[in-house]
Amino acid sequence: MDGDTENQSSTSSSLKAADDRPLRRVAEKLPWPVWLVASISFCERAAFWGKNYMEHSRHHDKNQPPGALGLGQVKATRLYCLFFILYFVSPICIAPFSDNYVGQYTTLVLSGFLYVCGCTLLTVSSLPVSLDHGWGFLGLILAIVLIGLGGGVFQVTIRSFIATQHSNKRTQVKILKSGEKVVTDEQLTVQRIYLVLFWIGNVGALSAFATVILEKQCGFTAAYGFALGCLGFAMLILILGKCWFVTVARTENVLLDAGKILACAAKNGFKMKCADPDYQAHHNNKTVLWTTKLVDELTRGLGACRVLLAFIMFYVCFDQMQNNLISQAGQMDMRSAPNDILPGMNQVACILISPLVEYGLYPLFAKQGTYLRAITRIAIGFIFVVLSMLYATGVQHMIYTSPPCYDHPTNCGDGQLGPENARPNVWIQTPLYFFIATGEVFAMTAAMEYAEEHAPKDMKVLVQAVSMLLTGVGSVLALAIAEVAHDPHLTYFYASLAIAMALTTVGFWWAFRKYDPSGHGPSSETATDPEKGDQRQDSTQQTHGSGLSVATLDTTRDFVSTHSAQMIATTPSSQESGSTIVHNQKITAIKPDLHSRTVEEGTPL
Repeated sequence: MDGDTENQSSTSSSLKAADDRPLRRVAEKLPWPVWLVASISFCERAAFWGKNYMEHSRHHDKNQPPGALGLGQVKATRLYCLFFILYFVSPICIAPFSDNYVGQYTTLVLSGFLYVCGCTLLTVSSLPVSLDHGWGFLGLILAIVLIGLGGGVFQVTIRSFIATQHSNKRTQVKILKSGEKVVTDEQLTVQRIYLVLFWIGNVGALSAFATVILEKQCGFTAAYGFALGCLGFAMLILILGKCWFVTVARTENVLLDAGKILACAAKNGFKMKCADPDYQAHHNNKTVLWTTKLVDELTRGLGACRVLLAFIMFYVCFDQMQNNLISQAGQMDMRSAPNDILPGMNQVACILISPLVEYGLYPLFAKQGTYLRAITRIAIGFIFVVLSMLYATGVQHMIYTSPPCYDHPTNCGDGQLGPENARPNVWIQTPLYFFIATGEVFAMTAAMEYAEEHAPKDMKVLVQAVSMLLTGVGSVLALAIAEVAHDPHLTYFYASLAIAMALTTVGFWWAFRKYDPSGHGPSSETATDPEKGDQRQDSTQQTHGSGLSVATLDTTRDFVSTHSAQMIATTPSSQESGSTIVHNQKITAIKPDLHSRTVEEGTPL
């Protein structure tokens, strides 16, 4: 016993810096399959942001935007909404089959095939000969169905698939070039993975600028052909890279048992603990076929869905970029800038802000021993969205108080072009898109990470699909309230959105703040489960069947990883990204079986 105490003491000291502070935790170097999946996402996003040729006709006026089908604004808007409803809803229907029958990789291949078929139809139907024969509209409808189904499923699946590529879950002590000793952290690695996915997706979305040029110079066939080429390249990477991807073997179909657990909980006042096999045996003298582990995993998944509900209001505000904020730009002094160029600033801002946050802000906090966990980052993102709506309110007030049109700029006619025109410059809108982008960097990436980390093992795509469904709900609500967004009440409209988002932020933080572990050391604290409330005990007191406390288990894990901290390897195999890895060494003095116990989710080992 004294030997164990002595070993634990040496472990504790090895995880501390020279000034007796805990070692700084850092993300592990991302394995190259993660970058391979990210490149697939880049190509898919480049293909997704193509141009719309529904509204205007082929023989348009030179001052009008290009078009082909001439459906008009109303029909074009309805088809656009139909596409996104299908895009957001279809994954929730397909995700259970991905998780329990075909697997993530096969789902990506099949959905990608539908996606390619849709893009091919869209490209072929936009050919002049197809339009001359009246095939353009039929091709568009079929393309909407195929791209909506394939694209939606592809997007939610790749969110989980990219996290699967990080297979090294071991904690390692490293010595950086600067001489600082650090310890790798799995949660920080997953956090970085989703920031990379978010960043590279926004880089791919810049293809929208390329398609604008192609449609004007070469026509829509060239623009859609460009999108088809991007998607084809993504599928080529996906198929040829199969041997390098990490795939998770399917164990069993849990859908039926999950349905029975939810039904059992519903019969007992929607209390998940009542579905536990031990509870059923003790209170109802009934033996059930499902396991306690599945009940716990399902409970965590439902808790994650509760957290994601707050994003409905987030997306109501976010979607203002697609309509009302473009209209706001049209009420300003645009000079030669088109009013739809400003939303592109959002993607530029995301590309600039993401690395600043990941490689600047987070390490700065880490050096102070503070780590921003998912709930905290979501709340910070919400705050920036509130600021964006407040800024939009201020810009609209400037528009309404400037001559010659004041609070009726849309009915001003040619008065905006007169000598008395004092409209604010359109580039004043730019900070608004930077506020929204900062909110995305914090909140969106944290949401994907939270969904992945808290989803049941066999329902990860399903929980990501729920997240995407809530995005669709927010978009539908944004479309519904667009009917009340008109002059001269737009100032109140944006102010109301800011207030609603602020109330959502306060309510979110009040309801879920306790689900974040302490910000000091991300893997050394225990989070409260979103469904189980405060049932968990303090990590220094809770014990398991092995007889070891969680604190002891945590120390043991670090001891196993860092026992040979004094033996710094200098061989080439130990070099990684300019750092020296302290090799793990097998320990035989520890008696308890570290692999035979069941540990509650959220308890770090």
